[in-house]
Amino acid sequence: MFNRTRCLQITAALASISLLAGCGLISDSSADQTKRIVVGTTSAPSTLDPAAAWDGSWELYRNVYQTLLAFPTGSTKPQPDAAQSCEFTDSANEAYRCTLRKGLKFSDGETLDSKAVKHSLDRIRKIGSKVGPKDLFGSLERIETPDPLTVVFQLKTPDATFPFVLGSPAASLVAPNEYPADKIRKDGKVTGSGPYVLDSYKDGVEAVLTNYGNYQGFAQNHNNGVTIRYYTDSKKMSADLKSKDIDAIYRGLSAPEIKDLQSPASHNAGVQVVDNVGAEIRYLVFNPSDPAVAKPAVRQAVAQVVDRGALVAKVYQGTAEPLYSMVPKGVVGHKTPFYDVFGQPDVDKAKKILQKADVKTPVDLTFWYTTDRYGSSTAPEFEELKRQLDASGLFRITLRNKPWKAYQEGYKNGEYPVFGRGWFPDFPDPDNFIAPFVGKENAVGTPYENPEILTDLLPKSRRESDRSAVTPEFERAQKIFADDVRLLPLWQGKLYVATRDDIAGGERALDPQTAMQMWELYRKTSW
Repeated sequence: MFNRTRCLQITAALASISLLAGCGLISDSSADQTKRIVVGTTSAPSTLDPAAAWDGSWELYRNVYQTLLAFPTGSTKPQPDAAQSCEFTDSANEAYRCTLRKGLKFSDGETLDSKAVKHSLDRIRKIGSKVGPKDLFGSLERIETPDPLTVVFQLKTPDATFPFVLGSPAASLVAPNEYPADKIRKDGKVTGSGPYVLDSYKDGVEAVLTNYGNYQGFAQNHNNGVTIRYYTDSKKMSADLKSKDIDAIYRGLSAPEIKDLQSPASHNAGVQVVDNVGAEIRYLVFNPSDPAVAKPAVRQAVAQVVDRGALVAKVYQGTAEPLYSMVPKGVVGHKTPFYDVFGQPDVDKAKKILQKADVKTPVDLTFWYTTDRYGSSTAPEFEELKRQLDASGLFRITLRNKPWKAYQEGYKNGEYPVFGRGWFPDFPDPDNFIAPFVGKENAVGTPYENPEILTDLLPKSRRESDRSAVTPEFERAQKIFADDVRLLPLWQGKLYVATRDDIAGGERALDPQTAMQMWELYRKTSW
């Protein structure tokens, strides 16, 4: 369901044929590993401490921290990483036991044992950061450590998705001596046990990674080191790839830039682009505690006016497609409830919705977006939304923005009436496109306590180990989302990795959580 790869086996085969013919180019992952690979992205970490990030910071975490379980390329079910094995020990899915690999060490030499696992996960809940992943551990009651290699997670309620949480960077394992139990580490360093060690870090500029020689886990590293370079200007990033200043790009390209890099001219200049099936989504969040959107009719009228097709065609030019549910295509249970409820964009229907609720028009609304998280297409996207809504005569939209760190604090504090967010899955299951958005405390900072979802649908689905059998519960949850219009899905995107033609492994580098697995990249060489 979450096949992230579009293999370049034909290219590899042709390279082998060329080699036999004496042309000389080979794609050997063991070759020329000494030259560091430089990767560009617009998604800089907001913090280096996993207890305080539920965002794109995970892209770095996947490479420097280890988790008990993980998702190797092509896998939709969590597989052992720091753990040797994990399993539910009861039929009710309320006790989950993991046995660790022997001899695990953090990069500072500290032992990675069951107590370190307990420390790593307990501190997430104890610190309770507003922008951290604590809500993903809502079903966890306590962690037991009967011996150094055994960890038992006792759950409050049945939760078949708990192994998926342990396979996400939310459950990154940290060295107890370096990470306080009750506060965030702020010295700009990382002490993990993942495939790489963080040699140096300049906030918003670059992260320099070198292979961790004592790593034990599923990843097989095909290079000796990677430098991740962080950009705020995707045009500059694209230009640097063309000029060979960087070797690869994995996040933040605009649609015109993707089209340009896919062109024959770019291909002839030594650039290749791999596209992957994506579960990345974009959506609007309405904060009902704000008087401007407190009435459901206002939210419903916005949903009735927005033209996703025009938005995608104008701004994303085929690199995305309209989305009519918070559960995207390719995920079990996906339906189109927003299309079923609202159909095609219709200003007259929206006008009637507002008149029936006695809402005076035009309605003044402020839409917020972040300037440095989702790429340079974000501003044009919101300009197009403003154009559509203003043109209806029913709304008068003001656009405002902030850099990600300030923006994140703002929406968590309930400061924005309407704001844009992106979602990259924590794990490949429909639960992860419903549960994070409901509850008193949730991923978007606006309490959404729908009793049917919280007390019936989610608990029922989490008792089911066979995740293909939970479709009815998530179909109903999607319908509730469409009726309430607390969230308005806009589009679902593809994932792109652009590289120089001497870099291989891009087709394998994105895991089911869309985090870049840097160890898959390697440099080709010639004889």
